[in-house]
Amino acid sequence: MIVEIDEKSGFCFGVVNAITQAEDSLEKGLKVFCLGDIVHNRVEVSRLEQSGLGFIKSRDVFPEIAGETVLIRAHGEPPATYRLAEKYGIKLIDATCPVVAGLQKKIVSAHKQMQEVNGQVVILGKKGHAEVVGLTGQVNEDALVTENFDDLEALDFTRPIYLLSQTTQSLELFSTIKDEITNRSQSTVIVKDTICRNVSDRNPHLKEFTSKYDVIIFVSGKKSSNGQALFETCLEANPRSYKIEDETEIQTPWFESCSSVGICGATSTPKWLMEKIASYIKDLHR
Repeated sequence: MIVEIDEKSGFCFGVVNAITQAEDSLEKGLKVFCLGDIVHNRVEVSRLEQSGLGFIKSRDVFPEIAGETVLIRAHGEPPATYRLAEKYGIKLIDATCPVVAGLQKKIVSAHKQMQEVNGQVVILGKKGHAEVVGLTGQVNEDALVTENFDDLEALDFTRPIYLLSQTTQSLELFSTIKDEITNRSQSTVIVKDTICRNVSDRNPHLKEFTSKYDVIIFVSGKKSSNGQALFETCLEANPRSYKIEDETEIQTPWFESCSSVGICGATSTPKWLMEKIASYIKDLHR
């Protein structure tokens, strides 16, 4: 059986940067706490935890770890996190992805522009997602988060609208939401495409990759919104696509009448994990 890994799958730059900074700090003997999961992949988080990286769920814990070192992951954080860290003497390792950091500045600028005309800032994104929490926090939560067409009912179409997007959203969804807002608006609409092309460009590549194999194994953490979006792309191109978090979820009936398997993953999926799964599948069919 042919088992091949997609060369373009795996960590994006932002995730590589965050993990590299965490590992470098640990190698220097520093005690480091990561604020939230460093990446939405349970297996990678477990590996780093075993290497000595600590994890805290929220900045509410800052009083208990005063004076320690905290890593801000690629998703970024709102200004309130930085203020609280300063208050408790916490040293920060800021691994915010440069693309996300740039978007945070755009949100602030858009909000200022909309305040001058009684307008609204609208962010296409997943409610509660770490990046989105960081974005809305830039403007004291004075932004509307839209996941789908139903959420558009919260908009006042008689007022100006400034539309932006979470960096990992689908270009296709952004386009349809933009068209819907433009069509319904009775005022000015400003659109800023802030989707990261390093992520969005994986969609056309995945369509081509998945069509080459009998079965596709997509590796992703359950919390990864990027992973879910990319998996849906795989499923559209190849109905025999299966999403797993690790090799324990693999089911042998998936490979009946199968001569080739393609393995791919999200921007939060480590290459080493895809390689481990490839070896597991090969061993199953020896």
